[in-house]
Amino acid sequence: MRRIAMASCVGTTIEFYDFFIYGTAAALVFPTVFFPSLGATAGTVASFATFAVAFVARPVGAVVFGHFGDRIGRKRTLVSTLLTMGVATALIGVLPSSSTIGILAPIALVMLRLAQGFAVGGEWAGATLLTAEYAPEGRRGRYGVFPQLGPSIAFGLSSGTFLITGLLLGDTDGAFLSYGWRIPFLLSILLVGLGLWVRLSIEETPAFRESQAKLDTSRHSPFREAVRAQPREILLVAGSLAMLFAFFYMGTAYLTAYGTNPDGAALSRPTVLTIGLGASVVFGLATAASGILSDRFGRRRVIVTACVFGIAWGLALFPILDTESPLAFALGVTVSLVVFAVSYGPAAAFLPELFETRYRYTAAGFSYGLAAVLGGAIPPLLAPGLAAEYGSRSIGVMLAVISAMSLVCTLMLVETRGRGLRQDSAG
Repeated sequence: MRRIAMASCVGTTIEFYDFFIYGTAAALVFPTVFFPSLGATAGTVASFATFAVAFVARPVGAVVFGHFGDRIGRKRTLVSTLLTMGVATALIGVLPSSSTIGILAPIALVMLRLAQGFAVGGEWAGATLLTAEYAPEGRRGRYGVFPQLGPSIAFGLSSGTFLITGLLLGDTDGAFLSYGWRIPFLLSILLVGLGLWVRLSIEETPAFRESQAKLDTSRHSPFREAVRAQPREILLVAGSLAMLFAFFYMGTAYLTAYGTNPDGAALSRPTVLTIGLGASVVFGLATAASGILSDRFGRRRVIVTACVFGIAWGLALFPILDTESPLAFALGVTVSLVVFAVSYGPAAAFLPELFETRYRYTAAGFSYGLAAVLGGAIPPLLAPGLAAEYGSRSIGVMLAVISAMSLVCTLMLVETRGRGLRQDSAG
């Protein structure tokens, strides 16, 4: 069980590290390197548009990788997601700028970003199933914490590598913009090698092996079975988790841009990255605590608590940020990530418990991918325009509305704590 927990944690850490360094670069670098002719505001919007396209690819990746994950196994599919993400990330690290190859640069950036989203779409469900289907009864929330810790560790690594690279290479107009930002992308090659070594050392899950023994795989279509058998659960899960994506990607990518923007908090890049590094620690602790508490109080109750808190915090966030102090910015980033973490911690147990084994990978990944589109793609894309037109507080209203929607959807789902995973878990 320790080996399984480590494999799931290392894998999601690497996948999300690759994903987050893109978000950090989208905030700090890409408007200048790939969209220099658009100006500051339009360049930021275009940069975050490339960030958002990955969320469109997530549901597609969830269906494709989920199909193979439900047919040939969790382990082999997770190796494929890791390789896909690693190759795409390394290629971004060597991609020429717009000043070198013109419009081909942003086009190639979008294509590689789509590949990243495609890979992450298949990663999360497989990593969570790896722990959920091995975990002992009554401790699924506790062991489900391990893949969920990947984003917090990855956010810390991303902030740390950009911070160190920037401090060593100097100002934004110097070596950092020229080649320094590429170093975190190229370093991911080493992490992918580590992840492959860990994942190749584990065995297939018992629940999958038992399910395969009873299935006629020649007629098995996981996506079709999932949308026919449990369409309500898929849509409600997407709505339930939209809030956590909204707070997470606003708290990481958008607030990184807001913190360094002269019209925002106007903080230095090292200050913003240092704050992100500290916030990642609190983020990880909150994720672990919420997953463990879900074994005692139930998955749904913990997620409902996060949604209620999200409504209040969405309305309070930007009035606090608009004081433009480093302390206010640190509070804004940290609490936003805690709101996400409280909802995210139980999700690794909640989603596998909602769906049947024969299409669990596909259904969990697809609903999670839809939530990423609703909460992860749309808010960061709308935020710069909302702030310019109506002021920053309109972004908080948007977050509160998304949280209210997630609250309603979560209340419409059933509690799953205590369900077994080697039987019909959807009944």
